[in-house]
Amino acid sequence: MKFGKEFSSQMVPEWQEAYMDYHSLKAILKDMSRFNQKNESTPPMASTPKGSLKRRLTLYRAFSGLTSQQRGSPRKSEDEVILVRAEEGVEGSEGLYHTIFLKASEEGAERDLEFFKKLDCEFNKVNGFYKKMMKEAVEEADELSKQMNALIALRIKVDKVGFRNSDGSGASNLTSMKHHVKDARHGHSYLQMDVIQEVEMSNEGHLDDGSGNYVEQTHSNTSLERFRPASVEILDHVKINVTAPDTPVSTLKRLLLSSKSGESFSSKELRKAEEQISIALKEFHYKLRLLKSYSFLNLLAFSKIMKKYDKVSSRNASKNYLKMVDSSYVGSSDEVNRLMEKVEHAFIKHFANGNHRKGMRTLRPTSKRERHRITFLLGLFTGCSIALIVALIVLIHARKILNSEGRTRYMENIFPLYSLFGFIVLHMIMYSANVYLWRRFKINYSFIFGFKEGTELGYREVFLLSSGLAVLALAAVLSNLDMEMDQRTKSFSAFTELVPLGLVIVLLLITFCPFNVIYKSSRFFLIQCAYHSVCVPLYKINFPDNFLADQLTSQVQAFRSLEFYVCYYFWGNFKTRSNKCQESDVYRTFYLIVAIIPFWIRFLQCIRRLLLEERNMMHGLNGLKYISTIVAVAMRTTNDLHRNMFWKILAASSSGLATIVNTYWDIVIDWGLLRKNSRNPWLRDKLSVPNKSVYYIAMVLNVLLRLAWMQSVLGIREAPFLHRTALTAIVACLEILRRGIWNFFRLENEHLNNVGNYRAFKSVPLPFNYQEDDEDE
Repeated sequence: MKFGKEFSSQMVPEWQEAYMDYHSLKAILKDMSRFNQKNESTPPMASTPKGSLKRRLTLYRAFSGLTSQQRGSPRKSEDEVILVRAEEGVEGSEGLYHTIFLKASEEGAERDLEFFKKLDCEFNKVNGFYKKMMKEAVEEADELSKQMNALIALRIKVDKVGFRNSDGSGASNLTSMKHHVKDARHGHSYLQMDVIQEVEMSNEGHLDDGSGNYVEQTHSNTSLERFRPASVEILDHVKINVTAPDTPVSTLKRLLLSSKSGESFSSKELRKAEEQISIALKEFHYKLRLLKSYSFLNLLAFSKIMKKYDKVSSRNASKNYLKMVDSSYVGSSDEVNRLMEKVEHAFIKHFANGNHRKGMRTLRPTSKRERHRITFLLGLFTGCSIALIVALIVLIHARKILNSEGRTRYMENIFPLYSLFGFIVLHMIMYSANVYLWRRFKINYSFIFGFKEGTELGYREVFLLSSGLAVLALAAVLSNLDMEMDQRTKSFSAFTELVPLGLVIVLLLITFCPFNVIYKSSRFFLIQCAYHSVCVPLYKINFPDNFLADQLTSQVQAFRSLEFYVCYYFWGNFKTRSNKCQESDVYRTFYLIVAIIPFWIRFLQCIRRLLLEERNMMHGLNGLKYISTIVAVAMRTTNDLHRNMFWKILAASSSGLATIVNTYWDIVIDWGLLRKNSRNPWLRDKLSVPNKSVYYIAMVLNVLLRLAWMQSVLGIREAPFLHRTALTAIVACLEILRRGIWNFFRLENEHLNNVGNYRAFKSVPLPFNYQEDDEDE
């Protein structure tokens, strides 16, 4: 793989604009090479050395022959090509770097000047971004140190014994913890995370006195009594925030009771605080790993591009430039490694019981490996699904089922039962395609959804599940394809008629299976999001909850199929394939209610975010959009049931208004398109898909597929060779296809918003608030 592709593939997606623009610099060198070939004979470019990134970094170090301590401007000599200077920043701090090309009088030097101007711009961008991120990391480390100090104090307070240590080392380690908690109050909290761990992990019994000097640790009772009050006193200046409104009870308390509650210093608060700090440390360690990778990749990219420049121009400019790179902040700072060691020591000590392997396995989870078993099963199930579809078509033609007398009875009673599985399989296939496209265009869907690292399902896994369900459903259809009942009993076989219900039960058992099989973490994540959506006013709204509720709005016909299951098997006569569901007022009422429920969930989510969370009026407008959809669905459903001109006019007008509002919201708000002053006409400034026509086609398809409701308003209930239930299923499938297209561009827009804000990490709430800090602010 060429370095340019390898470099791009390892970028942090949300930071891609902060990386060195390797391709544009390489384009300048190609232009320079073409110019040199036209004007003079030059030796051909040597092939790019291949190998791993580690080997390339070693070659970069050997080529530059420099260390981070070699600073200053190089002395000018006859062989020198460039002179690199660092302009002083504010208050004498390191500012921008500027390269002076010393051969500006030579022919074709304008390309060299363009190259070094672009190179300086890219390096200053990389160096400035890394410096900014490291400053934020140091501040975050300082805050985490204070959180650790408060956590240790809370452990002591909760135990009420005098020590609570993860390795049971006793009072001496407690003394060290108390000592550092005390020092944290005097402005040394940033240094204490490392000091606490270094002392506790060692057996030498030395402590840091807060000024960098180590003193002998005393083990006397006097020393223990001396530091005990300090460790507990820190809690007098700390407010514990461990009762976040993420449960129905806490939400009701927030609405009905006062928001202030005294700290009880209970074990429940301790467990919650430990959980939150543990998550914060893991996220912080992940951030440091990405920063380290960012520095490594950019240093390697500057080394590669300078070597290419030397080969193209036949000059030796890389030595001076790489000397500057190596002495800059991004090339010489070792802060990230030091912070990583501190976090690892703290996490292993306090959250892994001193087990180094366990702690590092949590902080550095192994990447998910593609298994050949998944590929094999995917091919097997896909082949079986195709074979079953072919067999189904052959049987329909061989038995002349389309002309059978029992066709109408089958389509009215059995087809709606199996169509449920068709809707689910199609939605899963669309999601699988979305996952493939998200990965293809580097959209960080796992971060947006908040999946745990290594647990997200790839497109192969999702397609495997969909193909497996398709095999079960198609096999069930083939086993229940009888059109004529037994003339002796005047009924169908009870066993085969119960196959659809049995398949639903199997699907529910697999979904709620508590054992670690069939992607348990993903199943439970889906269940959690569904539960939060059902209890929408009582839970904080996250993006996965919003996204799932949007998916449910496209599965209205699936909800109606579930309603039909209940009516058919409990109030109908499934042995004779007969039911009176359409004649029941209760069924008709719930036929309307189940269609409204998904849109009502989204409306309540918008109201919750408007009133309790973000307080943004856009959520109120979004809620009005769903109200218009609810009215349109109600009018169309009533028109289907009553079928008169009055309801048809109401259904057409309400559906037309809802279509206009929803289409505008989809394209402009959710997709971020139709920007009038964009450099891409009527699109966005930033696009993930290079082919712009894809966006125009998607907008047109969104409008056309949203007009599928016209089928019911215009009274088109049957088509040649299609029963009305089959036509209804096709319209429902068109809505699922529209939702699948919407999903890709919705996540693309969310990802680009993250890219614009360089947002690549979760916002983790911390359990402790220092009241002294609040007063200062």
